Amino acid sequence: MLPWSADFAGRIDEHVIESALLRGNPLGDPHERPLWVYVPPGYDDEPERRYASIYVIQGYTGHVSMWRNRTAFRQPFIETADDVFAHGEAPPAIVVYVDAWTGYGGSQFVDSAGTGAYHSYLCDEIVPFIDSQYRTIVSPNHRAISGKSSGGFGAMVTPMLRPDLFGALSTHAGDSLYEFCYIPEFAKAVRFLREYDGDIQQWWADFRGRTSFTKEADQTLLMTLGVAACFSAAPDGTPLLPFDPTTGQLVSEVWQRWLDWDPVRMVERYADAVKSWRAVWIDGGTRDEWYLDIGAQAFQREITRAGLSEERIHFELFDAGHGGIDYRYPLALRWLAQRIAPTDQSAR
Repeated sequence: MLPWSADFAGRIDEHVIESALLRGNPLGDPHERPLWVYVPPGYDDEPERRYASIYVIQGYTGHVSMWRNRTAFRQPFIETADDVFAHGEAPPAIVVYVDAWTGYGGSQFVDSAGTGAYHSYLCDEIVPFIDSQYRTIVSPNHRAISGKSSGGFGAMVTPMLRPDLFGALSTHAGDSLYEFCYIPEFAKAVRFLREYDGDIQQWWADFRGRTSFTKEADQTLLMTLGVAACFSAAPDGTPLLPFDPTTGQLVSEVWQRWLDWDPVRMVERYADAVKSWRAVWIDGGTRDEWYLDIGAQAFQREITRAGLSEERIHFELFDAGHGGIDYRYPLALRWLAQRIAPTDQSAR
């Protein structure tokens, strides 16, 4: 294992996408976005062959360039993903690395007046671009989406909203069961906001004026503000908190907007889409700091109740916290690629 680089059996093509949907977004974030596309070994040797595709989305504060980040004694996912196909562990597939960064650190991959049209950007711009530029199989049965944490949330809800595009998913510690993963953070936020007279915009101005993540409050308040911008923005884009910033009491009508985005609660509303899924990988860590292992269990139960066959679900809990779980990504990639692989006939 080299500490600085590795040779690829496939290749990564780097594109810049000019998004009409992100142009003029509320935060003034770039509408030109990087997009990485992994092409598996042998792609150029069989010009008639078509491939399944797997879209990879990032966790909160993640952006596409971070897929190259290397820690000691571990390879980044772009390399372990290549290994899956280089060693013949799964049928070859095209892997698409999508960037959905915002000025708040993330978009939750939804359309919002507070951040922009990131769900539509993914579904109506990125997917058609990939299908037009690469030899994909244009079918939800052969298209999957995968992510961790906020990306895991996006991977759960996108196939509910767009079953015409995505028929399989993997979610690693995905945001779910919000009474456990978010409400404890609200209590922390109230304490941190005492320094800012209960005004999260005061904190935001302070955060932007200094080196980021140099105060204990920063992670909690950034996530709180950013997710509010995604789930409960006012029509003018102002993020509305789902709790009173002084007392911590829930603001029921705003909190309900967050609950409407809870994947566990969404399953019943989108049961027909859920029943159509071809493959679902769900995992969590038994020491996850946001209790997302419990959310994973609840999500598994709900999709089973909705009528998805247990044979199409892989559920696993690992002895782990929320971070450092990249070793699970190639496991899910291999499992998904095996299940969405084309038959010889559909590959032509």
